[in-house]
Formats: sequence, C-alpha cells, structure tokens
Amino acid sequence: MDLRRLAPLLACILAAPLACADEFVEGESESFTAGFGLATSDSSGELDSSTSSSGGATSATSGATSTTSTSTSGATSTTSAGSTTDDPELTTGDASTTGDATTGGVDGCPRVRVDLQPGDVLNVRPAPATDNAPIGTLPAGAIVDVLDLVTGEALDGNDEWFEIAGLGLQGYVWSGLVECTTDEPPEPPDGFLLPLECGMSAKVTQGNFGQYSHQGQSAYAFDFSLGVGTPLVAIADGSVFYIYDKTKPGDPCYNGGDQSCINKANVVVLLHGDDTMSIYAHLSEVEVGVGDVVLRGEAVGLSGSTGYSTGRHAHVARQENCGGSWCQSIAVAFEDVPGDGVPKTGDTVTSMNCP
Repeated sequence: MDLRRLAPLLACILAAPLACADEFVEGESESFTAGFGLATSDSSGELDSSTSSSGGATSATSGATSTTSTSTSGATSTTSAGSTTDDPELTTGDASTTGDATTGGVDGCPRVRVDLQPGDVLNVRPAPATDNAPIGTLPAGAIVDVLDLVTGEALDGNDEWFEIAGLGLQGYVWSGLVECTTDEPPEPPDGFLLPLECGMSAKVTQGNFGQYSHQGQSAYAFDFSLGVGTPLVAIADGSVFYIYDKTKPGDPCYNGGDQSCINKANVVVLLHGDDTMSIYAHLSEVEVGVGDVVLRGEAVGLSGSTGYSTGRHAHVARQENCGGSWCQSIAVAFEDVPGDGVPKTGDTVTSMNCP
C-alpha cells in the first residue's frame, strides 16, 4: 500500500498567500502575520479543488504609547468545501472490500492522519471515487478512525481508499493523502487552562476587545508579558496543525524588527478535538512539529519577540478552524481564572495548568 504523497499531485497545487496582521504596541506599533500557502486544486480532485482564501493584511496603528505589549490582527481567511476535477486520464473501478468493517480498522492501521500542508484540505467522498461530490473535508493533521480499506478509482495508479469516521464525517478518502497512525485523536476539550506552566504568574497586557488592537479578528486574543525563553503550554489537548520556526538567533527579526519582519514571527497552531484551534505567537523557539499530539500543559515553545515586534510577550488566542494558521479568534474562559474565567487588561493571573 503506497501512502506517499505524490510529486505530480504537489506540482499541481496553486499556492495563495494569506496576509494577516497581528499588531503589537509597546511605546510604538508592532505587528505579526503568519503566512502560509493554500492549495486550490490538484489533478485528482482529492485535494480541495475550490479552496479559496480571502484576506488582506491590515495594519492597525495606534497614536497612543504604552509601557506594555499589546496585539492586534486584521485579515481573515476562508476555505470552502472542494469540488471535483474531471480528468479523462483517471480510471474508475468497481469498489470492492479488502478490509473488515465489522472489526474496525485494518491490520496495523487503526487510524489515519491527513498528510497535507497546513491550509490544504482533503475531500471526504460518499464512495471511493471522485465523481461523487464531497460530503465534507478534513484539515491537515486531522486524525480519524479507519473502518475499512477498499479499492476504487485509481489516481496515479493507486486505487486504495480508506473508509473513515471522525470529526462528524463518515466516508472515503484516497490513501495517497493520508498515513496510518496509532496516535489517538484529541478528545474534545473539557475545559481550557492558561498557556503558562503550573504555578507561573504573568500580567495580561491586553485582553479581549483591547483599546489598542484586540478588535475584529483578534477581539478574543490575550497578550501576556513574559521574558524571552518562558515556556508556553497548550491550553487544551490538540495536534500541531501549523508551525513557523525559521526565525533563529542572529536573524534581524529575532529580537523584533520593522515591518519587513511581519511574516517572521515564530508560531505554533494547535487543532483541538472540538475542531477549534489555538495560536501561540512571537516565540523565540518552537518545540513541536506538525502532526505531534500535545497534551494540555505540555510546552509548545518558548516566548520571545520574533517578527514585527518591539516588546517581549506572547500572543495567545482560541480560534475558529478556517483551514489556515491565522483565523477568527473566539471566546474562551480559562478554568484557572477566578470569576468569569476571562482575564482583563492589567490583571495578573496564575496558572493551574498542572500535569
């Protein structure tokens, strides 16, 4: 069974850059954008062939100065469910069962992980062929249960399809874009805890709907005042959906820089079991890789001031799953914050995100 990603497939992907902005103010403005490519089509139709992105970077500015770090973001991104691509070179065979749906899974392959670049999506079909409209899509890194392995339409000579169930979908995915795994998919969060190590305290320099920049896409984000090298931990169990870790010591954008550094902030994005995400930005070091399963309280990276930044701090938010790295922030209440669970600007909070 060939589960590799095929070079001809990748050659057909049309990358569409997503420009986003996360602007931080600490005596002067600073901003952050996480850039990535979105797949738009492929010869098989099994990578979402109508994925689109919309969003332009917005650079929010503030005439006011501040002695603490704050942040904002501007652009939104959208993805849409895929449509098929009719290719006369593709052949369609009658589906026949090669696994055992009654026992679940196949030998050595209880689950599969979607093996795509962040921003790409995998079509889930009602039958193992591309002439059926997708019933939904799975994002990169998603882990779903295997029910069966069948033969169906051959794509680039590979006619193996998995019948899968997970994230509210049951259908078929082409085996060339997934890989077998024994990892368990993250369970839906039973709550969220602060992104700080157990017992650590930090000041919130900008909370929800902050006057400097936390509006629109970043309305529900939080900025924490942290020294460089402070561990940031997962607010809930999740799998690593996206990372950017190319800004290293000695890079002109490592300790903060001008607008030319807007796409150079180190970032980790986790995908949670409820199909929401969380983002951890301006890291000095990333400590996870795409596809890793991270438990609540485990470190994803170290805080810093990478990218378009003038102050040491961390930007953290819960997000919608838009298929990309920078999505609309959504409300979150932390179980270890007294009262309504939502830290306010100026509050000092203490984490109970303990193993």
